[in-house]
Amino acid sequence: MKAALGAATWSRLSGTIILTEVLREIFWSMLVYCLIVGVREAYLYHQRYVSAELQMERLQRNFSEARLNALRMQLDPHFLFNALNTVSSQVEREPKLARRMIEHLGDLLRLSLNSRGVHEILLAEELAFLDHYLATQKIRFGDSLKIEIRIAPDLKDALVPSLFIQPLVENAIRHGISKRARGGSIILSAQRSQERLLIQVLDDGVGLPPGWSFEAHKGVGLSVTRERFAGLYPDNTSQFNVRRRTEGGTEVSISFPLHRRRETDDRLTP
Repeated sequence: MKAALGAATWSRLSGTIILTEVLREIFWSMLVYCLIVGVREAYLYHQRYVSAELQMERLQRNFSEARLNALRMQLDPHFLFNALNTVSSQVEREPKLARRMIEHLGDLLRLSLNSRGVHEILLAEELAFLDHYLATQKIRFGDSLKIEIRIAPDLKDALVPSLFIQPLVENAIRHGISKRARGGSIILSAQRSQERLLIQVLDDGVGLPPGWSFEAHKGVGLSVTRERFAGLYPDNTSQFNVRRRTEGGTEVSISFPLHRRRETDDRLTP
């Protein structure tokens, strides 16, 4: 090769020298070729690996979204069934009150449909839904049901799971307040603790039965709400606790990361 390029004389070449030069050239050519092929294969493998990772993340995300949607869909018929039972109990005794309850129920269904497929909404929107529900319960229980809401105005733009407070309040009414002849009171509070939001629903009803636990609990509203929080805020970033109050009644406390719409608009929809 060198002789052909004028870098060496032909007379210096012998059989051994030619063979050595040829082998050297073949060696370096093969080495360069292997390096090129190796780099190309490494690049292609990396691309396939990244593509597989992205596909796996997409599948996991789609699975999580489907699971959250399925959990939310369990709440809608459960809520509708209980609401219709409440209305039917008033139809014969108080037709006018029943009509008012049906009006509020229509608003509840409209808000529920508007939030379907949306995992997080403003706390103010969640409270608007709760107001219609509480209106139906106030018609039913009258002055025997007292509701106190303690929520700072600066928290109303916080993002919370859609349709999650109503099942907690409904649970407090059905299993706590309604079992007492003289009724009772419920306190709903929301407070900020550093970068977390703490939601509490307190009632002074009959309290939890002896030996109560989530594992043995059969109710839909509480169980589904707990599962939704675990799905929306994975890796134990949310805390969901239910306990008997020392002064009587039950306390439900939920703590989760504080987000606001202007910070995380992309969390609103799947």
